[in-house]
Amino acid sequence: MGEVKQFKLAMPGFSQSPRKVWVYLPDSYQDEKLKKFDVLYMFDGHNLFFDDVATYGKSWGLKAYLDTMKLDLVVIGADCNHTGNNRLGEYCPYKPVNTDVEEIPSVKPRGKETAKWYVEVLKPYCEKHFRIRKDREHVGIGGSSMGGLMSEYMISEYNDVFAKAACISPSTSFNYEELQKQIRNTNYRRHTRIYIDQGSQEVHGKRRFIDSMEMMLVLNHLWVEKGCHTYPHLTPGGHHSEADWEQIIPVFLPFLYPDLYENS
Repeated sequence: MGEVKQFKLAMPGFSQSPRKVWVYLPDSYQDEKLKKFDVLYMFDGHNLFFDDVATYGKSWGLKAYLDTMKLDLVVIGADCNHTGNNRLGEYCPYKPVNTDVEEIPSVKPRGKETAKWYVEVLKPYCEKHFRIRKDREHVGIGGSSMGGLMSEYMISEYNDVFAKAACISPSTSFNYEELQKQIRNTNYRRHTRIYIDQGSQEVHGKRRFIDSMEMMLVLNHLWVEKGCHTYPHLTPGGHHSEADWEQIIPVFLPFLYPDLYENS
């Protein structure tokens, strides 16, 4: 059985600091003392492993899946800001537009600062304290909803750091135009792998569903034109919830980390 450790790390300039960080270490981590492990950094760490600390009482169940599959993968997730609308701002890299969420337009976008903290503070700290790979081909970023939006942003902005991104049910509409510009202006390195999905029941109404699918496919096309390996996925019956995201773990992880599955 794998182990989930916790620690707190300062996040200067943010209203909630220090921030709790959750680290999943596979069973093999204790057995293979000289080995360094592939790593996936994620958002909303409190929602990843345990139901009793998840925001809505249901986690992704990621620990149970990783334990079952016995993957040599370390997963690291930092908590979001739990105060008011601060999570929305911290996970939004550009000024938000095109949204039906009333609070969003007034939110100050701080996603770029959050991304920088992940790259310049969290990642080096974890590399110092855990046996994880530093080279980009073995390092991924992932999240859902606003965390999915951040993953869309970071795989471009920090493509020299992350080779893999899980953009799960991303809130693309908030920054759609800016994301298109960013992708067009990014020279992606080799072996970039991007998973992006949408659940068929996440939005209501035919027009909104068509719009959300178009955004996903347009970004996917731009990434393909840039030489990225992509996996656009429509989840039949999928809702915007941790319970549904748990169901697609066996879809996106094998795509992002195929070598780990070959060796498991």
